Amino acid sequence: MFGSLLRFYRERAGISQEALSRRIGFSKSQVAMVERGERPPKATFAPNADETLGAQGALLAAARELKVNHLPSWFAALADEEARAVARHSYENHVVPGLLQTEDYARAVFNCHYPPLDDEEVEGRVTTRLERQNLLQRKPAPVISFVLELIALTRPVGGREVLKQQLHHLLDTTRQRNVDIQVMPADREAHAGLDGPMILLETAERRQLGYVEGQSGGYFVSEQPALGDLFGKYGILRAQALSPEESAKLIEQVADAL
Repeated sequence: MFGSLLRFYRERAGISQEALSRRIGFSKSQVAMVERGERPPKATFAPNADETLGAQGALLAAARELKVNHLPSWFAALADEEARAVARHSYENHVVPGLLQTEDYARAVFNCHYPPLDDEEVEGRVTTRLERQNLLQRKPAPVISFVLELIALTRPVGGREVLKQQLHHLLDTTRQRNVDIQVMPADREAHAGLDGPMILLETAERRQLGYVEGQSGGYFVSEQPALGDLFGKYGILRAQALSPEESAKLIEQVADAL
């Protein structure tokens, strides 16, 4: 979300919404609505805020993403941070994460959207999602890990054949040296991820960010102790999940059973 990124840079600069509104020529209520994702940035909002907050182009890039990449407005800021990350870790409990999805699986996910998307929007979002996957091949290679609930690997989104192709794609991805995929089995009595999915990022400057996504929006976590808690939870999740090698064997077994 552009708004989440705006709030992050505003708070980092130690500037209130009212002070920012005076500096960029917009009302305090407009700043608040943009931060909450209720209104997109218009006219000179993004360039003025980027310069005032010293965001070095991050807000400009996020504003462009809102217009051209078929991303939900609340997700565009994450995609921008993600594209520049040197490390990315995530926990997912419902579906295969977007960075790992095949074209057919991604299309099936967007076809489940409510309210329904028109065909053009579905295809636009599929294209954008596949373009995001360039992160996996980027050089120098980022460090990437995933913890996936077993149900995400057995739910037949798009049908059995689509799921089978998706699982084989996961197996291919596990062969990349910079990517670890771990499966959380369904029989764990202790579980550190019951609060839901999370994404953790680290930039080239070693700045860490967390991102928590909900039904129709998400927000960055950049302050302690909340940020440290997310990284701590993820470390426990990796310890509770199957190892990458055990996970690959399980994924293969699930695929073979389809």
